[in-house]
Amino acid sequence: MANILAFGDSNTWGLVPGNKGRYPWGVRWTSIVQENLKQVNLIEDGLCGRTTVFEDRERPHLRGTELLPISLEKNYPLDGAVIMLGTNDCKSFYGADPKTIGEGLEKCLDELEKYIEPQNILVISPIRLGEDVGNPEKDPEFNDASVETSRHLKEEYRKIALKRGNRFLAASDYATASSVDDEHLDENGHKELAGAIIGKLEEMRIA
Repeated sequence: MANILAFGDSNTWGLVPGNKGRYPWGVRWTSIVQENLKQVNLIEDGLCGRTTVFEDRERPHLRGTELLPISLEKNYPLDGAVIMLGTNDCKSFYGADPKTIGEGLEKCLDELEKYIEPQNILVISPIRLGEDVGNPEKDPEFNDASVETSRHLKEEYRKIALKRGNRFLAASDYATASSVDDEHLDENGHKELAGAIIGKLEEMRIA
């Protein structure tokens, strides 16, 4: 059985748009992947607010580069990994452009590749933020620049994965943010993304 780490933020954890609860097993994409790939042990490691490298002064210790070494040691040995980060890096107070966020992703990949062969790592660029995500009733930590930045992560991540020999999938090709909060996957989004990830893992021959 292949051990595959799924490392991400709230869209990997399975946050329900609007009410901050968690989608149950059978709904969130990680569980759908697990149920369809019986030869895989998919290790869920999603954390709300997680970034690649940025430190949130109000919510410290959410940096992927800080937490990945712990997760990798805890879950060793690993045959593969799925990483989907970048949404929280688009928050306005970080002021990060797509290239800077890509550099943060690469630092996470550096950690992953200490344990896992590059070709067994699936890099997923996140869904795009919705136009109204920064509204007061949604998530004012984002603004119009955040939305624009999120739209360019697909190409930035694709280039990084190609350069490093990782596999690549764009979540935005299969799912969109819920209109409830313009930030998180709804039930159908989890289902569609899971289907794409299942296909990619089968193609990678680690599933």
